[in-house]
Amino acid sequence: MWNTLTMKFGTRPVRSIVADHQQRHIHIVDQTMLPFALEMRILNTWQDAAEAIRAMRVRGAPLIGVTAAYGMALAMREDATDGALRDAHGGLLATRPTAVNLAWALGRMVDHLQPIDAPERADAAWALATQIEAEDVATNRRIGELGLEILRAWHQKHSRTVNILTHCNAGRMACVEWGTATSPVYQAHQAGLPVHVWVSETRPRNQGLITQWELEDAGVPHTFVTDNAGGHLMQMGQVDVVMVGADRITANGDVANKIGTYLKALAAHDNHIPFYVAAPMSTVDMSIKNGLAEIDIEQRGGAEVRLVRGLNRERLMADFRLLDDDAAVGNPGFDVTPARLVTSIITERGVFAPGKLAAG
Repeated sequence: MWNTLTMKFGTRPVRSIVADHQQRHIHIVDQTMLPFALEMRILNTWQDAAEAIRAMRVRGAPLIGVTAAYGMALAMREDATDGALRDAHGGLLATRPTAVNLAWALGRMVDHLQPIDAPERADAAWALATQIEAEDVATNRRIGELGLEILRAWHQKHSRTVNILTHCNAGRMACVEWGTATSPVYQAHQAGLPVHVWVSETRPRNQGLITQWELEDAGVPHTFVTDNAGGHLMQMGQVDVVMVGADRITANGDVANKIGTYLKALAAHDNHIPFYVAAPMSTVDMSIKNGLAEIDIEQRGGAEVRLVRGLNRERLMADFRLLDDDAAVGNPGFDVTPARLVTSIITERGVFAPGKLAAG
């Protein structure tokens, strides 16, 4: 039975997305402003939702799925015809290619809405989007419960603080609540289990800053490090567990996640450190058998690499130039970690060895 543990944080909002059920619009935390400013934006149309996903105002595979579901509901509020349903589905689906939760949520919405008469679609769409949101909370809470048992077993064996290395942000800002890879951490901390998190910066979008922002608010001990420090920390015996999220997991257990994950998996393998992936079953794509050959890796714009965002001397947010506009830049958003480097995949339905996900 899933427990009823609730999130405990300081003054910052717990939820990355909040539905206004009376006005039927969506409030999101604009994550392009984090961690320097906390700003909410309102999404009134499916085009607003599409822009938020594309621009990474919302990010993280589970949250992208929830936002897309509400985007479909916003579309049906304005126009519930078959043509509008197709347009919203196509427009939202085209926003980002790698995270499978986007297609999963949109497919679920379309399959549910197509048989329903147009006058009833708006209410039906809103109800299902609300259900998908609630499921995300329960799913990630359960992932945390199962991950907590892994961390507790390690602590019982070694009787000291568990040092966890993570990558990108697989936290509550990447989901509705809890996060995926951070859910076990938050639950361990709340249970009194001593944990410390090494937070990698995750260039070029620096999502590690969001992880640091979350952990600080939750009171979890942590240290922010550069991306290239992970291997050294493992060699020095300062990492006990690597725990990351995922944007797509194949039938055989290959894992697509934020660029740089593969290098951490290689270092973990070389240093005999367990490498765990925490993700909902909605992130598993059973139609794909080979991640390297079949997963579409998003190629993002060069401006993300040429510029870096921070605070200027007046403590105002500003972009700082690292490279000229004509400098050649490659910016793949994700990489694929082969199943052979993954210890286990933690889902809401259980902890599985790579390639055994069909049992879930």
